[in-house]
Amino acid sequence: MDAFERGHPRALVLRGILVFRLQYKNRILPTALELRSRAMLRLVAALSLLLTPLPLPAQNSTAPEYLAKANYLANFPSFVDWPPEALPSGNVPFLICVFGEFAFGTSLAEMTRGTTVHDRHLEIRWIHKPQELSSCQILFVSRSEQRYNHALDVVRGRMVLTVGETPEFIAAGGILSFSSEQGAIQFDVNLEAANKVHLKISSRLLALARHIVNDAEAAKS
Repeated sequence: MDAFERGHPRALVLRGILVFRLQYKNRILPTALELRSRAMLRLVAALSLLLTPLPLPAQNSTAPEYLAKANYLANFPSFVDWPPEALPSGNVPFLICVFGEFAFGTSLAEMTRGTTVHDRHLEIRWIHKPQELSSCQILFVSRSEQRYNHALDVVRGRMVLTVGETPEFIAAGGILSFSSEQGAIQFDVNLEAANKVHLKISSRLLALARHIVNDAEAAKS
C-alpha cells in the first residue's frame, strides 16, 4: 500500500497539488469573444445603476419622479470628469447642491450616504443664496426657482455641472435637463456647454441621453 492509499498527510497534499496541476493544464481558456462579452456585461451592470432606484427606508414618501432624479444625481459624478483644479482640496467635500424647492425628501441623502467621489466625501447641500452656488460641483436648479437664469449666470464659466428640469434650461446654457415622457424620466445634454467649462461627460452617459446638443447644433441656433 503506497502513501496515497494510506492517507498520509504529505501524500494528500501532493495529491491535491497533482490534481490542481492537471486541472490547470486541462482548463479551457476564455476566447477573445467571451472576454468582450464579460466586459459588456460589467458595463451594462454599471449603467443599470442609473436606471434602477436604490433601496430606501420604508417611510420615504418622496414622489417617484424625484426618486428617479435623485438616483441620476447620485450617479452622475461617476460618469463625469472634472479637471483637478475644479475639485475641492483637503477635506472639503464634493458638493451636490439643490437650488430652489427641495423635493427629494431624504432620498438624495440616503442614496449618497457614505459615498466617496473622486477621492472626496460627497455631501448634499440645499442652497438658498445664489452667491453660495460657486462652491458646488453639481448644481440642480428646481423648476420652482424662477431665477434659474440668475443661478446659471453665477456659475457661468465655472466648472460646475448644472442640472435643471425645465424645457428652457438647456437653451439658457445649462448642461443637463430632466424631462418626463410617458412616466419615464429622461434627460438632455448640452455637450457644447459642458465643453466650455472643461467637463468631460462619459460616452456611456451620453448613450442614455434623449437628445444631445453638440457644437454644430449650438452654432446653428
